[in-house]
Amino acid sequence: MRKILIVGAGQSGLQLALGLQSQGYEITLMSNRTADEIRAGRVMSTQCMFHTALQHERDLRLNFWEEQAPRIEGLGVSIAGPPTAAGHSRAVDWLGRLDGYAQSVDQRLKMAGWLELFARRGGQVVVHGASVSDLDVFVTTYDLVLVAAGKGELVSLFGRDAARSPYDTPQRALAVAYVHGLGPRPEHPELDAVRCNLVPGVGELFVMPTLTTSGRADILFWEGVPGGPVDAFQGITDPSEHLARTLELMERFTPWEYARATKVELTDAGATLAGRYAPTVRHPVGELPGGGQVLGVADVVVTNDPVTGQGANSAAKCAASYLESIVEHGDRPFDTDWMRRTFDRYWESARHVTKWTNAMLAPPPEHIVHLLGAASGLPAVARRIANGFDDPADFEHFFYEPERTAAYLADVSASTG
Repeated sequence: MRKILIVGAGQSGLQLALGLQSQGYEITLMSNRTADEIRAGRVMSTQCMFHTALQHERDLRLNFWEEQAPRIEGLGVSIAGPPTAAGHSRAVDWLGRLDGYAQSVDQRLKMAGWLELFARRGGQVVVHGASVSDLDVFVTTYDLVLVAAGKGELVSLFGRDAARSPYDTPQRALAVAYVHGLGPRPEHPELDAVRCNLVPGVGELFVMPTLTTSGRADILFWEGVPGGPVDAFQGITDPSEHLARTLELMERFTPWEYARATKVELTDAGATLAGRYAPTVRHPVGELPGGGQVLGVADVVVTNDPVTGQGANSAAKCAASYLESIVEHGDRPFDTDWMRRTFDRYWESARHVTKWTNAMLAPPPEHIVHLLGAASGLPAVARRIANGFDDPADFEHFFYEPERTAAYLADVSASTG
């Protein structure tokens, strides 16, 4: 059977490795950390995976935490009004029900567990941070080399696709804290939901239930406009100080969320994360100094800002798409044309994520403000927006163009009037 090397042990790399392994391929996986090091390390993401991405895991029988993780049955949006002497209040607030529940599993749990499973099933794990010179050697000994490590020197192999990358600088400063002790939203105390709190001109606060190394928890995730008041985590290395800053900003800008966070505490010493990066689409085929070629996977080639919560979802969808392309290709050479076709197949869905995410990073046009406001009184609109997080392609039909938005709202209003 064909020999394939996958560099990177995140959502896409491990899911693809396990999928190919189940098909009988001889897979080598390179990880820069052991499973124990991953499990004991710092949080890596704010993953919330929606139905389609979760189904890819179920199809491979990798959904080991499904019964333990909270079932996220709704997605809510709150928009802060102008500041007053009493602080910010909500100008908009609604909850849309998801057609299929979402879930969040701390990637420290999932990636460590999957890495151990891959090894138990006979896969070769090489714990080593790969370099470009390493890949120059590996392409001569493997039928295909896939790069699924979205950080470090290997990303430089994949040139920026300027036509698909409108931003060349970070559009948000990111700050994450995993906590125990968050109270329920009083509007729906029995229902777990992702809450998206939009503060115009300032940034966004996302609150979502998760399963972490110490059990049920919640994620507090600020996205701040660079240079603004929420861009306030640079230089903070003490996790306790990070949490204190998170709560200060919640009290100031989202007091309705702060009210249920007064007793929270960090889940563990590695429960905080901060950083920023520019959303970028890259060319999928990496050219090595020795003339060999490698194929980029998931956020190596399509990196979106997490403002729409699509990172882990896109990684799962990319792994599923690449798995199909590899298996369908049989014993034919994995040449440049095949690599580009494989990426293009994935891009057919990924382009909708990139378009939507980039749109949400910009100040919203009037028709979007109207659409989000209308969802407060039209449950069908709230539900459709919420389910767009699972299938962003649907936004093409009612979100981007004022005329389509107006026609859609008119139809919904007529059907409910």
